[in-house]
Amino acid sequence: MSVKTRFAPSPTGYLHVGGARTALFSWLHAKKNNGTFVLRIEDTDLERSTQASVDAILEGMEWLGLGYEEGPFYQTHRFDRYKEIIQQLLDQGDAYYCYCSKEELEALREQQMADKEKPRYNGKCREISEDKAELNRVIRFRNPDQGEVVIDDLVKGKIVVANKELDDLIIARTDGTPTYNLTVVVDDMDMGITHVVRGDDHVNNTPRQINILKALGAELPHYAHLPMILGDDGARLSKRHGAVSVMQYRDEGYLPEALLNYLVRLGWSHGDQEIFSIEEMIELFDLSQVNVSASAFNTEKLLWLNHQYIMNSEPELVAKHLEWHMQQRGIDAATQGPALVELVKAQRERCKTLVEMVDASLYFYQDFTEYDEKAAKKNFKADAIVPLQALLDAFNGVVEWEGGALHEIVLQTAETLELKLGKVAQPLRVAVSGAGMSPSIDVTLSLLGREKTLKRLENAINYIKEKNN
Repeated sequence: MSVKTRFAPSPTGYLHVGGARTALFSWLHAKKNNGTFVLRIEDTDLERSTQASVDAILEGMEWLGLGYEEGPFYQTHRFDRYKEIIQQLLDQGDAYYCYCSKEELEALREQQMADKEKPRYNGKCREISEDKAELNRVIRFRNPDQGEVVIDDLVKGKIVVANKELDDLIIARTDGTPTYNLTVVVDDMDMGITHVVRGDDHVNNTPRQINILKALGAELPHYAHLPMILGDDGARLSKRHGAVSVMQYRDEGYLPEALLNYLVRLGWSHGDQEIFSIEEMIELFDLSQVNVSASAFNTEKLLWLNHQYIMNSEPELVAKHLEWHMQQRGIDAATQGPALVELVKAQRERCKTLVEMVDASLYFYQDFTEYDEKAAKKNFKADAIVPLQALLDAFNGVVEWEGGALHEIVLQTAETLELKLGKVAQPLRVAVSGAGMSPSIDVTLSLLGREKTLKRLENAINYIKEKNN
Protein backbone atom coordinates (compact mmCIF):
# COMPACT_ATOMS: atom_id res chain seq x y z
CA MET A 1 0.00 0.00 0.00
CA SER A 2 1.36 3.38 -1.01
CA VAL A 3 1.18 5.84 1.89
CA LYS A 4 -0.80 9.02 1.32
CA THR A 5 -1.30 11.69 3.96
CA ARG A 6 -2.97 15.06 3.91
CA PHE A 7 -2.99 18.41 5.67
CA ALA A 8 -6.46 19.94 5.55
CA PRO A 9 -6.66 23.37 7.22
CA SER A 10 -9.72 25.61 7.25
CA PRO A 11 -8.93 29.06 5.81
CA THR A 12 -10.49 31.02 8.66
CA GLY A 13 -7.20 32.44 9.96
CA TYR A 14 -3.44 32.14 9.67
CA LEU A 15 -1.41 28.93 9.75
CA HIS A 16 -0.86 28.50 13.48
CA VAL A 17 1.74 26.49 15.36
CA GLY A 18 -0.59 23.55 16.06
CA GLY A 19 -1.53 23.32 12.39
CA ALA A 20 2.11 23.56 11.35
CA ARG A 21 3.02 20.63 13.63
CA THR A 22 0.16 18.56 12.18
CA ALA A 23 1.36 19.40 8.67
CA LEU A 24 4.93 18.49 9.61
CA PHE A 25 4.01 15.12 11.14
CA SER A 26 1.84 14.28 8.10
CA TRP A 27 4.62 15.37 5.75
CA LEU A 28 7.26 13.36 7.62
CA HIS A 29 5.16 10.21 7.62
CA ALA A 30 4.66 10.48 3.86
CA LYS A 31 8.35 11.20 3.21
CA LYS A 32 9.56 8.39 5.46
CA ASN A 33 7.42 5.91 3.53
CA ASN A 34 8.13 7.32 0.04
CA GLY A 35 4.48 8.33 -0.09
CA THR A 36 2.42 11.31 -1.19
CA PHE A 37 1.54 14.43 0.80
CA VAL A 38 -1.65 16.27 -0.12
CA LEU A 39 -2.71 19.83 0.74
CA ARG A 40 -6.47 20.33 0.94
CA ILE A 41 -8.20 23.60 1.80
CA GLU A 42 -11.43 22.93 3.70
CA ASP A 43 -13.25 26.13 2.78
CA THR A 44 -16.90 25.10 3.01
CA ASP A 45 -17.48 27.56 5.87
CA LEU A 46 -18.34 30.29 3.39
CA GLU A 47 -18.99 32.96 6.03
CA ARG A 48 -15.60 32.65 7.74
CA SER A 49 -13.30 31.46 4.95
CA THR A 50 -11.24 34.20 3.27
CA GLN A 51 -8.75 34.39 0.44
CA ALA A 52 -6.36 36.17 2.81
CA SER A 53 -6.37 33.10 5.05
CA VAL A 54 -5.79 30.80 2.07
CA ASP A 55 -2.81 32.95 1.07
CA ALA A 56 -1.48 32.88 4.65
CA ILE A 57 -1.66 29.08 4.74
CA LEU A 58 0.10 28.72 1.37
CA GLU A 59 2.75 31.25 2.41
CA GLY A 60 3.33 29.45 5.70
CA MET A 61 3.72 26.07 4.01
CA GLU A 62 6.17 27.52 1.49
CA TRP A 63 8.24 29.27 4.17
CA LEU A 64 8.44 26.06 6.22
CA GLY A 65 9.47 24.11 3.13
CA LEU A 66 6.63 21.60 3.47
CA GLY A 67 6.06 20.89 -0.20
CA TYR A 68 3.08 18.84 -1.35
CA GLU A 69 2.83 16.45 -4.28
CA GLU A 70 -0.90 17.03 -4.80
CA GLY A 71 -3.07 20.11 -4.29
CA PRO A 72 -4.03 22.50 -3.10
CA PHE A 73 -7.54 21.11 -3.49
CA TYR A 74 -10.50 23.30 -2.52
CA GLN A 75 -13.70 21.81 -1.13
CA THR A 76 -15.79 24.60 -2.62
CA HIS A 77 -14.84 23.21 -6.05
CA ARG A 78 -16.31 19.80 -5.13
CA PHE A 79 -19.91 20.59 -4.18
CA ASP A 80 -21.31 18.52 -7.07
CA ARG A 81 -19.41 15.49 -5.81
CA TYR A 82 -20.73 15.95 -2.26
CA LYS A 83 -24.32 16.23 -3.54
CA GLU A 84 -23.79 13.01 -5.47
CA ILE A 85 -22.64 11.17 -2.33
CA ILE A 86 -25.47 12.62 -0.23
CA GLN A 87 -27.98 11.38 -2.80
CA GLN A 88 -26.29 7.97 -2.78
CA LEU A 89 -26.67 7.76 1.00
CA LEU A 90 -30.34 8.75 0.71
CA ASP A 91 -30.94 6.14 -1.97
CA GLN A 92 -29.22 3.46 0.15
CA GLY A 93 -31.34 4.32 3.18
CA ASP A 94 -28.21 5.47 5.06
CA ALA A 95 -29.46 9.06 5.23
CA TYR A 96 -32.85 10.73 5.70
CA TYR A 97 -34.54 14.11 5.75
CA CYS A 98 -35.06 15.73 9.14
CA TYR A 99 -37.74 18.39 9.54
CA CYS A 100 -37.22 19.21 13.22
CA SER A 101 -37.05 22.94 13.92
CA LYS A 102 -34.32 24.62 15.92
CA GLU A 103 -36.84 25.20 18.70
CA GLU A 104 -37.70 21.50 18.87
CA LEU A 105 -34.06 20.49 18.97
CA GLU A 106 -33.25 23.04 21.67
CA ALA A 107 -36.17 21.85 23.78
CA LEU A 108 -34.99 18.26 23.34
CA ARG A 109 -31.49 19.20 24.40
CA GLU A 110 -32.67 21.05 27.50
CA GLN A 111 -34.87 18.11 28.55
CA GLN A 112 -32.03 15.61 28.09
CA MET A 113 -29.67 17.75 30.15
CA ALA A 114 -32.31 18.13 32.86
CA ASP A 115 -32.63 14.34 32.90
CA LYS A 116 -28.83 14.07 33.10
CA GLU A 117 -28.72 12.37 29.71
CA LYS A 118 -26.14 12.91 26.98
CA PRO A 119 -27.59 15.51 24.55
CA ARG A 120 -28.19 13.81 21.20
CA TYR A 121 -30.73 13.73 18.42
CA ASN A 122 -33.51 11.25 19.22
CA GLY A 123 -34.13 10.04 15.67
CA LYS A 124 -37.65 11.48 15.49
CA CYS A 125 -37.62 11.82 11.68
CA ARG A 126 -35.87 8.51 10.96
CA GLU A 127 -38.95 6.68 9.74
CA ILE A 128 -40.75 9.49 7.89
CA SER A 129 -41.21 8.18 4.36
CA GLU A 130 -43.10 10.99 2.67
CA ASP A 131 -41.04 13.81 1.15
CA LYS A 132 -42.03 17.17 2.66
CA ALA A 133 -39.90 19.16 0.24
CA GLU A 134 -41.84 22.35 0.95
CA LEU A 135 -40.55 22.40 4.55
CA ASN A 136 -37.14 23.44 5.85
CA ARG A 137 -35.15 20.28 6.20
CA VAL A 138 -31.66 18.99 6.77
CA ILE A 139 -30.24 15.59 5.84
CA ARG A 140 -28.93 13.32 8.57
CA PHE A 141 -26.76 10.24 8.36
CA ARG A 142 -28.48 7.14 9.74
CA ASN A 143 -25.91 5.95 12.24
CA PRO A 144 -25.97 2.20 13.08
CA ASP A 145 -27.93 1.37 16.25
CA GLN A 146 -25.94 -1.68 17.20
CA GLY A 147 -22.28 -2.61 17.49
CA GLU A 148 -19.26 -0.46 18.09
CA VAL A 149 -16.53 1.43 16.28
CA VAL A 150 -12.98 0.31 17.00
CA ILE A 151 -10.18 2.74 16.16
CA ASP A 152 -6.60 1.47 16.31
CA ASP A 153 -5.17 4.93 16.73
CA LEU A 154 -1.45 5.13 15.91
CA VAL A 155 -0.90 7.56 18.79
CA LYS A 156 -3.61 6.88 21.36
CA GLY A 157 -3.92 3.13 20.89
CA LYS A 158 -7.27 1.32 20.72
CA ILE A 159 -10.38 3.49 21.07
CA VAL A 160 -13.78 1.77 21.27
CA VAL A 161 -17.05 3.70 20.88
CA ALA A 162 -20.50 2.12 21.06
CA ASN A 163 -22.73 3.12 18.15
CA LYS A 164 -25.59 3.84 20.54
CA GLU A 165 -23.49 6.73 21.89
CA LEU A 166 -23.45 8.37 18.48
CA ASP A 167 -26.41 10.33 17.14
CA ASP A 168 -27.51 10.88 13.56
CA LEU A 169 -25.33 13.79 12.54
CA ILE A 170 -26.35 16.37 9.95
CA ILE A 171 -24.56 15.89 6.61
CA ALA A 172 -26.40 18.60 4.63
CA ARG A 173 -27.78 21.91 5.89
CA THR A 174 -31.16 23.42 5.02
CA ASP A 175 -29.58 25.24 2.07
CA GLY A 176 -28.16 21.97 0.76
CA THR A 177 -24.53 22.69 1.56
CA PRO A 178 -22.59 19.74 3.00
CA THR A 179 -21.18 19.71 6.51
CA TYR A 180 -17.60 19.05 7.60
CA ASN A 181 -18.10 15.42 8.62
CA LEU A 182 -19.45 14.58 5.17
CA THR A 183 -16.94 16.52 3.06
CA VAL A 184 -13.89 15.23 4.91
CA VAL A 185 -15.05 11.63 4.44
CA VAL A 186 -15.68 12.07 0.71
CA ASP A 187 -12.35 13.81 0.20
CA ASP A 188 -10.33 11.23 2.12
CA MET A 189 -12.09 8.46 0.17
CA ASP A 190 -11.72 10.07 -3.27
CA MET A 191 -8.12 11.14 -2.71
CA GLY A 192 -7.05 7.73 -1.43
CA ILE A 193 -5.79 9.02 1.92
CA THR A 194 -4.25 6.12 3.85
CA HIS A 195 -3.25 7.96 7.04
CA VAL A 196 -5.22 10.77 8.68
CA VAL A 197 -2.95 12.74 11.01
CA ARG A 198 -4.77 15.48 12.92
CA GLY A 199 -5.32 17.04 16.34
CA ASP A 200 -7.05 15.07 19.06
CA ASP A 201 -9.88 17.59 19.09
CA HIS A 202 -11.16 15.49 16.16
CA VAL A 203 -11.32 12.22 18.11
CA ASN A 204 -15.09 12.58 18.64
CA ASN A 205 -15.62 13.01 14.89
CA THR A 206 -13.68 9.91 13.91
CA PRO A 207 -16.20 7.17 14.79
CA ARG A 208 -18.94 9.09 12.96
CA GLN A 209 -16.71 9.48 9.91
CA ILE A 210 -15.76 5.81 9.99
CA ASN A 211 -19.45 4.83 9.92
CA ILE A 212 -20.03 7.04 6.88
CA LEU A 213 -17.01 5.49 5.15
CA LYS A 214 -18.37 2.02 5.90
CA ALA A 215 -21.75 3.00 4.45
CA LEU A 216 -19.96 4.07 1.28
CA GLY A 217 -17.98 0.84 1.12
CA ALA A 218 -14.72 2.75 1.34
CA GLU A 219 -11.42 1.47 2.69
CA LEU A 220 -10.75 2.92 6.12
CA PRO A 221 -7.62 5.04 6.62
CA HIS A 222 -5.36 4.72 9.63
CA TYR A 223 -5.86 7.48 12.20
CA ALA A 224 -3.30 9.28 14.33
CA HIS A 225 -4.65 11.93 16.71
CA LEU A 226 -1.99 14.30 18.03
CA PRO A 227 -2.25 15.72 21.57
CA MET A 228 -2.78 19.44 21.89
CA ILE A 229 -0.02 22.00 22.43
CA LEU A 230 -0.10 24.00 25.65
CA GLY A 231 1.37 27.43 26.31
CA ASP A 232 4.16 28.16 28.77
CA ASP A 233 1.50 28.51 31.51
CA GLY A 234 -0.09 25.10 30.88
CA ALA A 235 -3.22 26.51 29.21
CA ARG A 236 -4.13 25.63 25.63
CA LEU A 237 -1.92 27.54 23.19
CA SER A 238 -3.69 30.69 22.03
CA LYS A 239 -3.07 34.23 20.81
CA ARG A 240 -2.44 35.46 24.33
CA HIS A 241 0.71 33.32 24.47
CA GLY A 242 2.30 35.51 21.82
CA ALA A 243 3.52 34.39 18.42
CA VAL A 244 1.32 31.46 17.47
CA SER A 245 1.17 32.32 13.76
CA VAL A 246 3.91 30.63 11.77
CA MET A 247 4.63 33.81 9.81
CA GLN A 248 4.94 35.80 13.02
CA TYR A 249 7.94 33.64 13.86
CA ARG A 250 9.42 34.53 10.49
CA ASP A 251 8.81 38.22 11.23
CA GLU A 252 10.52 37.85 14.62
CA GLY A 253 13.65 36.45 13.02
CA TYR A 254 13.39 32.69 13.41
CA LEU A 255 14.70 30.31 10.78
CA PRO A 256 12.10 27.87 9.39
CA GLU A 257 14.49 24.97 9.97
CA ALA A 258 14.70 25.90 13.66
CA LEU A 259 10.91 26.10 14.00
CA LEU A 260 10.47 22.72 12.27
CA ASN A 261 13.10 21.21 14.56
CA TYR A 262 11.28 22.63 17.58
CA LEU A 263 7.86 21.44 16.38
CA VAL A 264 9.05 17.89 15.72
CA ARG A 265 10.16 17.68 19.36
CA LEU A 266 6.72 18.76 20.60
CA GLY A 267 5.37 15.33 21.34
CA TRP A 268 8.07 13.19 19.71
CA SER A 269 11.64 12.39 20.66
CA HIS A 270 14.59 10.23 19.68
CA GLY A 271 16.62 9.58 22.78
CA ASP A 272 18.17 12.78 24.09
CA GLN A 273 18.84 14.26 20.67
CA GLU A 274 17.75 17.89 20.43
CA ILE A 275 18.85 19.00 16.97
CA PHE A 276 17.73 17.20 13.82
CA SER A 277 18.36 17.91 10.18
CA ILE A 278 15.37 17.48 7.87
CA GLU A 279 16.95 14.26 6.60
CA GLU A 280 17.24 12.93 10.16
CA MET A 281 13.63 13.84 10.90
CA ILE A 282 12.45 11.88 7.87
CA GLU A 283 14.63 8.89 8.74
CA LEU A 284 13.83 8.71 12.46
CA PHE A 285 10.25 9.99 12.81
CA ASP A 286 7.63 7.41 13.73
CA LEU A 287 3.95 8.20 14.45
CA SER A 288 3.77 5.30 16.91
CA GLN A 289 6.37 7.07 19.06
CA VAL A 290 4.39 10.29 19.43
CA ASN A 291 3.53 11.01 23.07
CA VAL A 292 -0.07 10.65 24.19
CA SER A 293 0.10 13.58 26.62
CA ALA A 294 0.00 17.25 25.67
CA SER A 295 3.22 19.16 25.02
CA ALA A 296 4.10 22.59 26.42
CA PHE A 297 5.43 25.27 24.12
CA ASN A 298 8.60 26.85 25.52
CA THR A 299 9.61 30.06 23.79
CA GLU A 300 13.00 30.16 25.51
CA LYS A 301 13.82 26.70 24.19
CA LEU A 302 12.83 27.75 20.67
CA LEU A 303 15.05 30.84 20.97
CA TRP A 304 18.00 28.67 22.07
CA LEU A 305 17.40 26.32 19.16
CA ASN A 306 17.19 29.20 16.71
CA HIS A 307 20.57 30.47 17.89
CA GLN A 308 22.06 27.02 17.36
CA TYR A 309 20.80 27.06 13.79
CA ILE A 310 22.10 30.57 13.15
CA MET A 311 25.53 29.59 14.48
CA ASN A 312 25.81 26.18 12.82
CA SER A 313 23.89 26.36 9.54
CA GLU A 314 25.63 27.15 6.29
CA PRO A 315 26.09 30.96 6.20
CA GLU A 316 24.52 31.01 2.73
CA LEU A 317 21.27 29.55 4.14
CA VAL A 318 21.11 32.09 6.97
CA ALA A 319 21.99 34.90 4.56
CA LYS A 320 19.08 33.95 2.29
CA HIS A 321 16.60 34.50 5.13
CA LEU A 322 18.50 37.52 6.46
CA GLU A 323 18.10 39.24 3.09
CA TRP A 324 14.31 39.27 3.54
CA HIS A 325 14.67 41.03 6.90
CA MET A 326 17.08 43.57 5.41
CA GLN A 327 14.56 44.31 2.69
CA GLN A 328 11.88 44.93 5.31
CA ARG A 329 14.11 47.71 6.65
CA GLY A 330 14.58 49.18 3.19
CA ILE A 331 18.15 47.92 2.84
CA ASP A 332 19.57 46.55 -0.40
CA ALA A 333 22.54 44.68 1.02
CA ALA A 334 24.04 44.05 -2.40
CA THR A 335 24.61 47.76 -3.02
CA GLN A 336 24.71 49.36 0.44
CA GLY A 337 27.27 47.31 2.33
CA PRO A 338 29.08 44.03 2.90
CA ALA A 339 27.96 40.67 1.53
CA LEU A 340 25.39 39.07 3.82
CA VAL A 341 27.29 35.78 3.98
CA GLU A 342 30.26 37.62 5.51
CA LEU A 343 27.96 39.54 7.84
CA VAL A 344 26.44 36.28 9.08
CA LYS A 345 29.89 34.87 9.82
CA ALA A 346 30.74 38.00 11.82
CA GLN A 347 27.48 38.29 13.80
CA ARG A 348 26.12 34.78 14.30
CA GLU A 349 27.75 34.13 17.66
CA ARG A 350 26.08 37.11 19.30
CA CYS A 351 22.63 37.18 17.62
CA LYS A 352 19.85 34.76 18.57
CA THR A 353 17.42 35.94 15.88
CA LEU A 354 17.73 37.47 12.44
CA VAL A 355 15.98 40.58 13.69
CA GLU A 356 18.72 40.95 16.31
CA MET A 357 21.27 40.51 13.56
CA VAL A 358 19.72 43.28 11.47
CA ASP A 359 19.49 45.60 14.48
CA ALA A 360 23.14 44.94 15.33
CA SER A 361 24.29 45.48 11.74
CA LEU A 362 22.46 48.53 10.44
CA TYR A 363 25.55 50.70 10.70
CA PHE A 364 27.26 48.61 8.03
CA TYR A 365 24.60 49.69 5.54
CA GLN A 366 23.25 53.02 6.79
CA ASP A 367 24.97 56.13 8.06
CA PHE A 368 23.97 57.31 11.52
CA THR A 369 23.68 60.80 13.00
CA GLU A 370 23.74 59.94 16.70
CA TYR A 371 26.01 57.89 18.95
CA ASP A 372 24.92 55.63 21.77
CA GLU A 373 24.84 58.03 24.70
CA LYS A 374 26.53 55.77 27.22
CA ALA A 375 29.25 54.65 24.79
CA ALA A 376 29.98 58.20 23.66
CA LYS A 377 30.17 59.54 27.19
CA LYS A 378 32.70 56.87 28.16
CA ASN A 379 34.87 56.83 25.02
CA PHE A 380 34.59 60.27 23.43
CA LYS A 381 36.47 62.35 25.95
CA ALA A 382 38.80 65.07 24.60
CA ASP A 383 41.88 62.83 24.84
CA ALA A 384 40.31 60.42 22.31
CA ILE A 385 41.01 62.87 19.50
CA VAL A 386 44.74 62.02 19.40
CA PRO A 387 44.38 58.23 18.82
CA LEU A 388 41.46 58.71 16.43
CA GLN A 389 43.43 61.24 14.36
CA ALA A 390 46.44 58.92 14.34
CA LEU A 391 44.25 56.07 13.12
CA LEU A 392 42.69 58.28 10.43
CA ASP A 393 46.13 59.26 9.15
CA ALA A 394 47.35 55.67 9.16
CA PHE A 395 44.21 54.28 7.48
CA ASN A 396 44.49 56.91 4.76
CA GLY A 397 47.75 55.30 3.72
CA VAL A 398 46.39 51.76 3.50
CA VAL A 399 46.36 50.42 -0.05
CA GLU A 400 44.79 46.99 0.54
CA TRP A 401 41.87 47.21 2.98
CA GLU A 402 42.24 43.93 4.84
CA GLY A 403 41.42 42.94 8.44
CA GLY A 404 44.86 41.71 9.46
CA ALA A 405 46.64 44.86 8.27
CA LEU A 406 44.02 47.11 9.89
CA HIS A 407 44.33 45.29 13.21
CA GLU A 408 48.10 45.74 13.07
CA ILE A 409 47.65 49.50 12.61
CA VAL A 410 45.44 49.65 15.72
CA LEU A 411 48.09 47.77 17.73
CA GLN A 412 50.92 49.97 16.46
CA THR A 413 48.95 53.13 17.21
CA ALA A 414 48.39 52.06 20.81
CA GLU A 415 52.06 51.17 21.17
CA THR A 416 53.28 54.43 19.62
CA LEU A 417 51.00 56.55 21.80
CA GLU A 418 51.80 54.39 24.84
CA LEU A 419 48.11 53.71 25.43
CA LYS A 420 46.29 50.56 26.46
CA LEU A 421 44.65 48.88 23.48
CA GLY A 422 41.17 49.66 24.82
CA LYS A 423 41.93 53.40 24.79
CA VAL A 424 42.42 53.16 21.02
CA ALA A 425 40.10 50.34 19.94
CA GLN A 426 36.99 51.39 21.87
CA PRO A 427 36.86 55.01 20.64
CA LEU A 428 37.43 53.59 17.15
CA ARG A 429 34.58 51.10 17.60
CA VAL A 430 32.15 53.83 18.73
CA ALA A 431 33.30 56.07 15.91
CA VAL A 432 32.59 53.57 13.14
CA SER A 433 29.54 51.77 14.61
CA GLY A 434 27.88 54.43 16.74
CA ALA A 435 27.79 52.02 19.70
CA GLY A 436 30.05 50.20 22.13
CA MET A 437 29.43 46.72 20.70
CA SER A 438 30.51 45.22 17.39
CA PRO A 439 32.39 42.19 16.07
CA SER A 440 36.18 42.26 16.53
CA ILE A 441 37.59 45.56 15.34
CA ASP A 442 39.48 44.08 12.38
CA VAL A 443 36.31 42.30 11.15
CA THR A 444 34.22 45.43 11.72
CA LEU A 445 36.59 47.66 9.73
CA SER A 446 36.99 45.09 6.99
CA LEU A 447 33.23 44.73 6.53
CA LEU A 448 32.61 48.44 6.77
CA GLY A 449 35.08 49.30 4.04
CA ARG A 450 37.61 52.08 3.52
CA GLU A 451 35.32 54.94 2.53
CA LYS A 452 32.84 54.57 5.38
CA THR A 453 35.60 54.04 7.97
CA LEU A 454 37.48 57.21 7.00
CA LYS A 455 34.31 59.30 6.82
CA ARG A 456 33.09 58.13 10.22
CA LEU A 457 36.47 58.77 11.84
CA GLU A 458 36.34 62.34 10.56
CA ASN A 459 32.78 62.71 11.88
CA ALA A 460 33.77 61.38 15.31
CA ILE A 461 36.78 63.70 15.60
CA ASN A 462 34.61 66.69 14.69
CA TYR A 463 31.93 65.57 17.13
CA ILE A 464 34.43 65.33 20.01
CA LYS A 465 35.91 68.72 19.16
CA GLU A 466 32.51 70.40 19.15
CA LYS A 467 31.48 68.64 22.33
CA ASN A 468 34.61 69.77 24.20
CA ASN A 469 34.80 73.36 22.98
